[in-house]
Amino acid sequence: MIDDAKLADLAEVGCFLLIREVVFMAKRDYYDVLGVNKSADNQEIKRAYRKLAKKYHPDTNPGDAETERLFKEVTEAYNVLSDEEKKRLYDRFGHAAFDGSMGSNPEDFHSSAGGQFWRESRSDGSRAEYYYSGNMDDIFGDMGDVFEGFFGGRRSRPFGGGMDFEDEGKADLNSNITISFREAALGCEKVISFGDKSIGSIAVKIPAGIAEGQSIRLKGKGRRCRSGKAGDLFIKVFIQKDAKFRRDGKDVYITANIPFTTASLGGEADFDTLYGPVRCKIPAGSQSGTKLRLKNKGIVSMKNKNDYGDEYVTLQITVPKNLTEREKALLRELKEIEDKKSA
Repeated sequence: MIDDAKLADLAEVGCFLLIREVVFMAKRDYYDVLGVNKSADNQEIKRAYRKLAKKYHPDTNPGDAETERLFKEVTEAYNVLSDEEKKRLYDRFGHAAFDGSMGSNPEDFHSSAGGQFWRESRSDGSRAEYYYSGNMDDIFGDMGDVFEGFFGGRRSRPFGGGMDFEDEGKADLNSNITISFREAALGCEKVISFGDKSIGSIAVKIPAGIAEGQSIRLKGKGRRCRSGKAGDLFIKVFIQKDAKFRRDGKDVYITANIPFTTASLGGEADFDTLYGPVRCKIPAGSQSGTKLRLKNKGIVSMKNKNDYGDEYVTLQITVPKNLTEREKALLRELKEIEDKKSA
């Protein structure tokens, strides 16, 4: 016979499973979040993430709480689907692989927070995983047959361990961040929020000069190992394109317009740099496509803070519009002179 206490235990298990299903239903599928198919390769996943990250980035939508939420959602989805091991676990276990309800390793089923996990293999070949907040020995001691019949399959004994700890070599975390061109060139500080409550939010200093695809290592900011030592956090940097500046190594390139008269007679013009406007001399007779070099106005080296690249300005000649009669007369006179030279 099953006494009332053990029936209550069974009811608790059933309630947990129902609650867990409701929670998982509220969380969007990572593939749907990025708008990709499950067969998408890493490049497709990366392209989808970069497009959405740019659309929802807080810098693009200042003060918009909804787009900030969506930005965190697409980043969370990318963090999982871009990682081969995490993607494999997600495809197999869904969100349960990372929400802590299946322990530090979803394929082991650890004891956790006063409770335990176990695997159930059904007769049709499928599997299910369950959590019980009490001591499984209290039930399995004399109710094994009941559980086998209740869940339609065979149970396996849970393993020991804690869900707040990782095996050595598995405690490192990987994340991504998207920043603006100027933030990458000049450096900045960002706050990254994690769904993992044991990590929370971390202020990350982005060094000036960081390049696309480089990673920042935060030592000891990963998950704790069984030994008590914490793993590291690696943050991969993605950089948004800039409407004005283009980067090649440490050098920066821009295109700037100058008046026809300045190009012909020479003079001065102001050009934008990452460090503010700079006034430069324009040689007389400059043509469209002429490049001017602004020394040390490029991007600083991450290895040597005294080593800067250069900025190169490609000139484009602006042809005047809506000329006055006086201006037209002067240009006709100039044309006559040029025609005589070429005759």
